Amino acid sequence: MARVMVVEDEEPLVLVLRYNLEADGYDVESCARGDEAELRLLEELPDLLILDWMLPGLSGIELCRRLRSRPQTEHLPIVMLTARGEETERIRGLATGADDYVVKPFSTPELMARIRAILRRTRPAVVSALLRAGDLELDRTTHRVRRAMREIHLGPTEFRLLEFLMQSPGRVFSREQLLDGVWGRDVYVDERTVDVHVGRLRKAINRGKAKDPIRTVRGAGYAFNDQFAMG
Repeated sequence: MARVMVVEDEEPLVLVLRYNLEADGYDVESCARGDEAELRLLEELPDLLILDWMLPGLSGIELCRRLRSRPQTEHLPIVMLTARGEETERIRGLATGADDYVVKPFSTPELMARIRAILRRTRPAVVSALLRAGDLELDRTTHRVRRAMREIHLGPTEFRLLEFLMQSPGRVFSREQLLDGVWGRDVYVDERTVDVHVGRLRKAINRGKAKDPIRTVRGAGYAFNDQFAMG
């Protein structure tokens, strides 16, 4: 399991990031101050650092500069978060050593995709490109889905929905949680849209007497069947 440290002083944003990262299968630690994060990083290194530009104690840009100057942390993957969207500021952030630069407000699914891309490149051992459950296989790299060796063609939304559910077998997600995780908080979509896409997904992956891996929880939402995931 990949470890991610979030250094951010906006508590609501930390909660959103923690929720989505843990749903994606990451072990998450958070700090609200730059100086506290620096001390913590001396004790133990995560696989990736999400770092806000403006922080109390020590700015994110200065912490990034210090980390890049030390042999132990010079290759630590860093994603910089900031409200500064000007080109000169983006260049400064990347020049300081950030691997990626994300401007607030941002799309949560896009940020998750960027994190996975960075970890696949820098920490391939901790991020699996393949998700498997029963006879179902999802390849994050090629965006292919197979069931019992049969290729299944999914639209982009159905693919993201299946990926999201397969990452947490047995966990029940409300429609609102699926909207946040798959579509993102900054996009308005009616909750019933989830039902439409789940229906399309089920139609695509279930043929004949094949067991349905998606469980409908009355009054709650949907879950990927953990018994199916165990084979």
